[in-house]
Amino acid sequence: MSALPLRHKPVVVGVDGSRAAVNAVRWAAAEALAREVCLRLVHAVASPAPDDAVLDRAKIAALASHDSLEVEVVSTVGEPGPVLVRESRDASMICVGSRPVASADAPTIGPTARALAAGADCPVAVIRTGRDGLPQTAGAIAVVLSDDDDTDATVHLAMHEGRLRHATVRQIDRRTDSWVRRYPDVHVELVAAGAGRQYARNDLAPNGIGLAVVGRRDAVELAEVGRNNSHPILGYPDCSLLLVRS
Repeated sequence: MSALPLRHKPVVVGVDGSRAAVNAVRWAAAEALAREVCLRLVHAVASPAPDDAVLDRAKIAALASHDSLEVEVVSTVGEPGPVLVRESRDASMICVGSRPVASADAPTIGPTARALAAGADCPVAVIRTGRDGLPQTAGAIAVVLSDDDDTDATVHLAMHEGRLRHATVRQIDRRTDSWVRRYPDVHVELVAAGAGRQYARNDLAPNGIGLAVVGRRDAVELAEVGRNNSHPILGYPDCSLLLVRS
């Protein structure tokens, strides 16, 4: 059980010096600022000899456009997956970067993200980086409403991200009236489920999917097999992910 109340829990980012990690830091910095919490940058290393330059570069990236942000840097010994799972116990969100998917048969997310999808105690953001080195977050925020117990939490987080990122929220479901009333300032697209099609990143250009928000059941499937080919959002290999772990 976490000792910190939610309003004080930091947004945590796993950093390793990669371009993908820096993109994740920049995305998470806006999240921490909006929540009015600290941004905690965690570098997991195999031995007690950390590379301070990794954390220095990540901190510079975080403060580049958010100079009022409180930033904490931590080096710890261990594998990134288990380290970040432990960090999730006292975090409001965990964020990691993700490199381009190597092939159509490769897992959609890497081992660290899969460990978080399986065991994190807070939402997990997986910020995808394209082959051009840029974050793949532009476009609509897609969320599928279902009968799962965590649907309200999933949609609530998607709507929060729509407000924060000034993005359209694409709800793939029929039960949307209450959410539209609760967030009158967020542009919402209504997409009927069971329409005989699925929705990929570049659908309805130029408003493709930049962030897919999914619940615990789909997070568990990603953790177990690395892919979810039956989900109505097919943009997993091409867009970033926000996994609700409530």
